[in-house]
Amino acid sequence: MKKLLAVCSIVAAVAVTGCSSKSTETAVVDSATDYGSAAGATLMEQARSAGFDDVFFEFDSSVLDARANEQLKTNAKWLIEHPDVSCMIEGHCDERGTAEYNIALGERRAEVSKSFLANAGVAASRMETVSYGEERPFDPGHSEAAWSQNRRAHFVFK
Repeated sequence: MKKLLAVCSIVAAVAVTGCSSKSTETAVVDSATDYGSAAGATLMEQARSAGFDDVFFEFDSSVLDARANEQLKTNAKWLIEHPDVSCMIEGHCDERGTAEYNIALGERRAEVSKSFLANAGVAASRMETVSYGEERPFDPGHSEAAWSQNRRAHFVFK
């Protein structure tokens, strides 16, 4: 009986610790690609000098406003001019809301950004998406100024 109880305890512990709010796609992307490499960082510096930047969202929204549309047009232009560059579009959220909700919201933000770029002429095969939800804030603060920097689609080059 003690052995059965010990085995059940171990199985329960593994089942509980095996669950997390981080998506499996995120884990695979982190370990299986070289996004964010030194070469990618150099490309990002070049792109930023041409106006390429992250796209920001309003609270609890994945809707592209006028500012986001203009930024994505700039990003699309640069990506079209550099057809050998692939990118990861990371969806991020501020700390408000549940981890699960924020993973889903981050995914919608990344996907809407990818769809815009694809519709603008960037090959979808050059873009991947991942959601980090609230896991990787740009600004760790707890104010509207910090949160507004964390509600974004962030681009990383390969």
